[in-house]
Amino acid sequence: MKIPIHILLLIIALTIVSCSEAESKRPNIVIIYADDMGYGDLNYQNKNSKIPTPNLDRLASEGMRFSDAHSSSGICSPSRYALLTGTYHWRRQHGIVGAFGKPFFKDADITLPQALKTAGYTTACIGKWHLGWDWEFKNEPSGEVMQWGQLRKVYLPEDVDWSKSIAGGPLERGFDYYFGDGTINFPPYAWVENDRIIEAPTKAMDIENIGFDTKEGAWEFRPGPKVEGWNPYNVLPTLTDKTLEWVNKQDENQPFFLYFALPSPHAPIIPNDGFDGKSQAGAYGDFVFQTDWIVGQVLNALKEKGVEDNTIVIFSSDNGPEAYAWQRAKDYGHFSMGDFRGLKRDVWEGGHHVPFIVKWPGKIAAGAVSDEVISQVDIMATLAKASGIELADNAAPDSYNFLPLLKGKKHKSPYREATVHNTYANRWGIRKGDWLYIDGPTGGHRKIPEFFKKLKGYVDFNTKGLLFNMKEDPEQHLNLYEKYPEKIKEMDIVLQKYREGGRSVKHIEK
Repeated sequence: MKIPIHILLLIIALTIVSCSEAESKRPNIVIIYADDMGYGDLNYQNKNSKIPTPNLDRLASEGMRFSDAHSSSGICSPSRYALLTGTYHWRRQHGIVGAFGKPFFKDADITLPQALKTAGYTTACIGKWHLGWDWEFKNEPSGEVMQWGQLRKVYLPEDVDWSKSIAGGPLERGFDYYFGDGTINFPPYAWVENDRIIEAPTKAMDIENIGFDTKEGAWEFRPGPKVEGWNPYNVLPTLTDKTLEWVNKQDENQPFFLYFALPSPHAPIIPNDGFDGKSQAGAYGDFVFQTDWIVGQVLNALKEKGVEDNTIVIFSSDNGPEAYAWQRAKDYGHFSMGDFRGLKRDVWEGGHHVPFIVKWPGKIAAGAVSDEVISQVDIMATLAKASGIELADNAAPDSYNFLPLLKGKKHKSPYREATVHNTYANRWGIRKGDWLYIDGPTGGHRKIPEFFKKLKGYVDFNTKGLLFNMKEDPEQHLNLYEKYPEKIKEMDIVLQKYREGGRSVKHIEK
């Protein structure tokens, strides 16, 4: 049948409009942020892993994985701040936010969810916040508890005004919705929805008798208020259910941003019973397996919702694995840090070299692998560009846009001029190209056990600083500090320039 010309032209016009609308539609964004998960915990990038991670393997096969990605810090709160602001954590502070601690943010900080909201995004944070609140207290802490050899003053339930909304939290940082327990091993042990405690704590956590057993390691709970009958084993399943519920409620015609901050596999190591024995790396391995299963649930929810093809999914971790990893390597032959030296808190590579996967159907080639050095501070500039958002001049001062890299475009030189590695104020490192300089004789926050040093062939160094060629020596065995003094001088100049300046990236580069 011959189609009249005016009908044919109408079909073509509608097709062009349809294509234009599809191209201009802003992508949904989901960031899944694991806690204390090591680079070597993921099966797809550790051939000797004792932990199955089928869902993360699938995510990597459908997107791009980075073999040289880094968190800003080797500990929790600072890395989270850096991810959400595109700012190195040390421009604000080095330590974590303690129990009932003040916000890590300043009100002048521009966050990723705030930027996305200007473009019409619905935003949510579910899970571990650990970036502080402005709590309303009735009086100074009235309790005393002996912990780790120190008598500590602690807040009791009657010291806090639970009836008031809690200022300074996620809702004031650009999120429309928050649900979580704040931080699993810090008080208050209670659920927070948006800016209110759902049920007021009436008991104090007895850190000597939690009421449950961990499956590996210590509880590591701090004393403080808790809801009566608080069960830590309910935390991860509840957060998973809330996340799936939130995804299913979203309007398919409005873009959304979900920051799902998992409390796992951070201690306490408490996989739910159905995941026991799923790995060959003990309870921790089972906890990683459960974390992987949760990732699969989120991916399936996006698919069932019909938004998978227009959703950017990013998976990473806030820092390297906890110190339990040394014994795990000995007992199970599983190296959570992979082939990297050091663990959580360290400026050694294992403290901040993290898993990093990005999936964006139709934009990122499936199964792609990049060895480009990137940092989690780059997430903000990259997602802003992907969403068609122009960041303000004072936003994301350390964030590079690596969107062209995701789309497979070749680049003659590294995207990042250099990358600062830091946890605490007394030790700094900087990566520039293949070279890594550390401004002291060790990158460790604590000594590596002798049994592990023998296992890996590590030796201590006695030079004033350290220099490694990371391409040739990623395990940091060979210290070249005395061989290349000019290289050290060059890198130290860049490090000081970054530290003393207010930014490390020119605005135009974002």
